[in-house]
Amino acid sequence: MTTTCAYIGADIFDGTTRHTKCALVVEGGHIVGIKPENEINCKTRPLAGGLLTAGFVDVQVNGGGGMMLNSAPTLKTIKTIRDAHLPFGTTSLLPTMITDTPARTALAQAVAADAMLIEGVIGLHLEGPHLSVARKGAHDPNLIHPMTAEDLSTLCALAAKLPSLLVTVAPESTTPAQIATLRAAGAVVSLGHTDADFATACAAGATCVTHLFNAMSQLGNRTPGVVGAALESGNMFAGLIADGIHVNPATIRIALRAKKGPGRIFLVTDAMATIGTDLTELHLGGRVIYRKNGRLTLADGTLAGADLDMISAVRFMVNSIGVPVEEALRMASLYPAQLLGREAEIGQLVCGGRADFIHLDAGLNIQGIWRGGALKS
Repeated sequence: MTTTCAYIGADIFDGTTRHTKCALVVEGGHIVGIKPENEINCKTRPLAGGLLTAGFVDVQVNGGGGMMLNSAPTLKTIKTIRDAHLPFGTTSLLPTMITDTPARTALAQAVAADAMLIEGVIGLHLEGPHLSVARKGAHDPNLIHPMTAEDLSTLCALAAKLPSLLVTVAPESTTPAQIATLRAAGAVVSLGHTDADFATACAAGATCVTHLFNAMSQLGNRTPGVVGAALESGNMFAGLIADGIHVNPATIRIALRAKKGPGRIFLVTDAMATIGTDLTELHLGGRVIYRKNGRLTLADGTLAGADLDMISAVRFMVNSIGVPVEEALRMASLYPAQLLGREAEIGQLVCGGRADFIHLDAGLNIQGIWRGGALKS
């Protein structure tokens, strides 16, 4: 028998509007609606103030719980990563495989379809290997290569199997025709780790850029670069690592003012294995990544992913950038869901959507997390 429950006592932010003296009604793992508290005639669960909002959607998660997808592309690893991010409000995520050997990348692709049976795992993000060596960041330059016809066929077949496939590529290693083919197959294509110029980035046909400002050509007075393309193009979304390390706060504020819609800047963690652990270092592809003072770096100081969880990114946007709470929450939930075309299912609290939501207090501290209508924390 399906149980209907109404959550009362907290404000409710549905992704668009903040509701007061209302109830979030949940039935069978889905949202039934938001109704005035005085109209509720089902079982209720009182909450002590605060705010109910949609669970976070993170489309760039390399690791967590001491595990990296690259190190062991298995269902166990994916479940460990998912579990590590849940306490920080992330109820939907894309495990992310960065540039690796063809054999290890194939393992990640092979396990991806079965991983969809893990609640909260909504697809796969392949960041590489079709990138630019000039903007490699922490990616192994020996494994970066142009996209071949075989690569393209494999990715199109994978897109047909997954509810969401996000592929980060550089125009230096892919063609507009290949990107168009990927999009037609159902993949979401993002530009990243690229030194492409403004015109090339605009003409590539992608709908997103990966970790805005990092590992891409910058906005200059005569050369707008990929950053300029992302801000000027209303068709592009842009992921942002909001930790105060990857992008200067002033730069974030400027970008938010400059971004043309409907594409939005949204939050990603780019998280590594350190999330949910006290690790001081980790290994990736035979290289050591050091954790110190909120940074993850290779021995030469190159940033290697982020030591960031999503609720911390939200608080940073509110407390350090000055973004309204509701907009910061959209950046962590609704906007990434819109990038994937899944906003009717996740990222907002709407009738028929999944009952993935979190309870926040006035300080944006998590008081409760529900996924599929079940209390998880």
